[in-house]
Amino acid sequence: MNPSDYNLDYQNQNTESKIIVSLEKIAQAFRVLLWQQSKEFSISPIQIQILIFLLFHSEEKRKVSYLAKEFNLTKATISEAIKTLARKGYVQKTPDEKDTRSYILHLTSDGQDIAEKASMFTKEIQTPVYQMPRDEKESMLLNLFEIIRHLNRNGVITIPRMCMTCTYYELSEDGGKHFCHLLNQELYAADLRIDCPEHVLKE
Repeated sequence: MNPSDYNLDYQNQNTESKIIVSLEKIAQAFRVLLWQQSKEFSISPIQIQILIFLLFHSEEKRKVSYLAKEFNLTKATISEAIKTLARKGYVQKTPDEKDTRSYILHLTSDGQDIAEKASMFTKEIQTPVYQMPRDEKESMLLNLFEIIRHLNRNGVITIPRMCMTCTYYELSEDGGKHFCHLLNQELYAADLRIDCPEHVLKE
């Protein structure tokens, strides 16, 4: 039997395959919702994602080189998207005083307005997640973190800003407790972050 997650004979006998295909269905929902937003604002899905990223992240991350790594795209692709956003009046560039070869991206008032509206595109996905019991949500979060960390270790996801990849994070020997040395406190599952502004990548 072909052990592909898409082989229905194999899939229907394996819980793991059902989970993997279910994750793909959720990823498909994100793509559909992004396309809906892109049609509403007449810009591409990646341009929507860039605007949302710029809205919520600090200046050192608002550069073409960082965005390219964030979205696993080439600098040329990101630069072209930025040119379009700038031409539409949604993004402005200012020179980077620390590096004269690069510049920092800023949202204009129109760009910020679109980014704030578009950032709610996940609303339909929020509904079933918010309705889950708390312990199930925390268990699901930890499992998703493990999947993401594995993908990062194998080069699929290039920029992880999650607790588990941070130099300040420590997991107890029994694997039951999480601790942040920056905050100097124990973290519960609900405290763990998938995108932390203070993240420092662990060597």
